Amino acid sequence: MHRDSPERRHRRAGLFDRQPRQRFHHPNFEIRDMQGWKSIEAEGRLPEDGWRKEQKWALDMGLPGSDSIIDKSIPTFARGELPHFAGINTFLKAPYVENVRDVGRYDAAVMGIPFDSGTTYRPGTRFGPQGIRRISALYTPYNYELGVDLREQMTLCDAGDVFTIPANLEKSFDQITKGVSHVASSGALPIMLGGDHSIGFPCVRGIADVTSKRIGIIHFDRHIDIQEKDLDERMHTTPWYWATNLPNVSATNLVQLGIGGWQVPRYGVAEARKRGTNVLTISDIEQMGLEKAAEIALELAWKDTDAVYISFDVDSIDCGFVPGTGWPEPGGFLPREALKLLGLVSAPGICGLEVVEVSPPYDTSDITALFGVRVVVEALGSMVAHGNLGKHKSIIDKPTSF
Repeated sequence: MHRDSPERRHRRAGLFDRQPRQRFHHPNFEIRDMQGWKSIEAEGRLPEDGWRKEQKWALDMGLPGSDSIIDKSIPTFARGELPHFAGINTFLKAPYVENVRDVGRYDAAVMGIPFDSGTTYRPGTRFGPQGIRRISALYTPYNYELGVDLREQMTLCDAGDVFTIPANLEKSFDQITKGVSHVASSGALPIMLGGDHSIGFPCVRGIADVTSKRIGIIHFDRHIDIQEKDLDERMHTTPWYWATNLPNVSATNLVQLGIGGWQVPRYGVAEARKRGTNVLTISDIEQMGLEKAAEIALELAWKDTDAVYISFDVDSIDCGFVPGTGWPEPGGFLPREALKLLGLVSAPGICGLEVVEVSPPYDTSDITALFGVRVVVEALGSMVAHGNLGKHKSIIDKPTSF
């Protein structure tokens, strides 16, 4: 065809009539059937009483704002959630309970356990509670996908930190057990911010001491943590050996998710085999899927038990996402996978939650501490969404008082 022909000129000039482009969606697609729209609708059904109450409290406690401030809900001194960059760093800006005897007034109580004397390589998790609390200011109590607002649907407080004793494992364990026992006895759900993983034993002991009921454990980790001793002490590699020695905590109800890689001591593997624990590797979970893995974990942890405790070690996540931890290991969960699985196993209700091995000195841009925050709110949100927050209260039949 000659380049100056009429048809060629028309093409170059764009004069041909073009057919309108048609896009074909899935034949049954309806935007209002998507989770995104359902979440938008769910938000409209949430109450706002808690938020209004907090605004009034902020004005009462912090003085009304200056005359030039148009938004009359803004106080002079920062109180409550806003602004996120100001205020005292309690967890999620929750009320600080100065007198720990008042924790029973709340559905759940956060307690820091700044302890890393059980660490065998990289210390720094004693700063974990501080790091988690600081970056938790970034969050709001509302989750879009779940359609949950923790401020409106539950009460949460921060009880401060347990007074641990540096370089003394056993005295610190006793302090931790007493603190957890106190919170559990009050009826509040104990939420522990670690700290290295050695705290798993005294934390579980704290709950086991105030109940005659049987407790199962769901444990997220890359490490099996069930050998008897490490460096001749009860370190962060040993919590489940000692926890499953407790009379109402059986090793057959210990379910460990994500174990694997090149940092699993054979001493612990031998003990797991001897005690008949339950291990699902990342490969197992990939093959069966998250829903099936959660179903199996719940079945095993709840078999002949009355409550389940969750221990979440942040090094269960691939270390590319959580650099701020003592024993980083490639090949773990993706954050989205772990959060989904955590939500599923938390849904029936739990008797306690610990988040361990957040080490701010090794962290990058607070991303590991932020993941620790997400673990807590994900578990709480799942229980609230399923109406099971507070179920643990029924097992506390031997409460302590101090």
